[in-house]
Amino acid sequence: MDIQFRDSFDSNSPRLVARVIEPGALGEDVPKTVREGAEASRFTGKAGQVFDGFYEAGGKVVRLALVGAGKAGDAGRMAALEKAGAALTAKYLTSGETALAIDVAKSGLSAEETAAVLMGARLRAWRWDEYRTKLRDEQKRTLDTIHAVGAPNGTQDAWADAKAVAEGVEFTRELVAEPANVIYPESFVARCRKRYEGTGLNIRVLGEKEMLELGMGALMGVSQGSVREGQLLIVEWMGGKDGETPTVFVGKGVTFDTGGISMKPPAGMEDMKWDMGGAGAVAGAMLALAGRKAKANVVGVCGLVENMPDGNAQRPGDVVTSMSGQTVEVINTDAEGRLVLCDAMTWVQREYTPKTLVDLATLTGAMLVALGNEHAGVFSNDDELADSLLAAGKASGDRLWRMPLGPEYDKLIDSPIADMKNVGPRWAGSITAAQYLQRFVEDGVNWAHCDIAGMVWADKPGATWDKGATGYGVRLIDRFIRDAVEG
Repeated sequence: MDIQFRDSFDSNSPRLVARVIEPGALGEDVPKTVREGAEASRFTGKAGQVFDGFYEAGGKVVRLALVGAGKAGDAGRMAALEKAGAALTAKYLTSGETALAIDVAKSGLSAEETAAVLMGARLRAWRWDEYRTKLRDEQKRTLDTIHAVGAPNGTQDAWADAKAVAEGVEFTRELVAEPANVIYPESFVARCRKRYEGTGLNIRVLGEKEMLELGMGALMGVSQGSVREGQLLIVEWMGGKDGETPTVFVGKGVTFDTGGISMKPPAGMEDMKWDMGGAGAVAGAMLALAGRKAKANVVGVCGLVENMPDGNAQRPGDVVTSMSGQTVEVINTDAEGRLVLCDAMTWVQREYTPKTLVDLATLTGAMLVALGNEHAGVFSNDDELADSLLAAGKASGDRLWRMPLGPEYDKLIDSPIADMKNVGPRWAGSITAAQYLQRFVEDGVNWAHCDIAGMVWADKPGATWDKGATGYGVRLIDRFIRDAVEG
């Protein structure tokens, strides 16, 4: 979606014009036919509500869309404005209209509010049509340009900042939406290399030879059943003070998860292309941070593997030795994400000695049972870090809910023959997975684990996304860095 700025309307302005309306603010400057039509249709100005009508002005037919954005001053005002922008593109994306002009001046929006509307519009416009060859005309995207007309000073700067984050979200959605025969560990790395060109991001990659030499037996145990070589992708953005310890994010990147020898049921297995949603979020967030030139040192690490069940795949009951030296009895090969993460976490802690480490992973079905598709779960060994992430989730819309940790859960993963098992009993599955990861957090490191299993893919449209990849995690990371690191 192309966003353009104009000072005023002219003869070349789009036929479709939108105004953002607050509840009860359907003023007399709205043409009578449109105003009475809106009233008859019970348009009240609530967030995301859209009504449109036609009127003639200067010999030209204008299609005027009214979109609700809630009340000014409400706590959720910016989210409501994003919802308003998203509602416009959702309605007109395939309408036959090619351009939409938002009358910012008559909408009474500030620079930041205008950027929020544009953010929602752009995010909701994203759709992955790469493999769709037989779309009917009424299914094809037509809306490709939005004009912000009469925006106040500072709007373009506010939009440049928001646009960088939108591009990060879109990149994450692209990675998550691609099928597993297109995005696998090596092609994930290649896609990132291409997308990061000219951004200032620095990339390092460890292949299987290097990971074996480092003793990453847990990660490599997952990868050994696939013909696709595992990768550890490291992305650096050093926009903060020289020598300042970076904040680290680690993403689970299982590009396809069959469950391995502990095979998943066939129904719905195609969804497991998005089991790399944590790595996708980290990759997109790094692009966003670089795009807006974040004043922070940040390292993103993606543990990339494919979990397949061939004759070389690890078996239930195998014991692997992690890079930390701790041994793991693999009870269930479908609990593979934690095996990938633990070695990635050990590597990044030894390489960068961070004070703060946050991992993101589509880790457990138990998280879906607990929280559904409304929140991701967050587990942490530090209250301040947990509170910062919860606040970032609330501000960004990538919502989190804190879950417990404790020794009574930790003992559930003790193994009779190794240091630990990779799964506990049936109950508290998301908690025992977090307890497993906590065993790999080194002394003095503030750590949080975000189980985002219910958030990276949507079976129905949301406020700012269509069905499919949501881009969850990018805005969470970006907001956390803004508030907790950049200050």
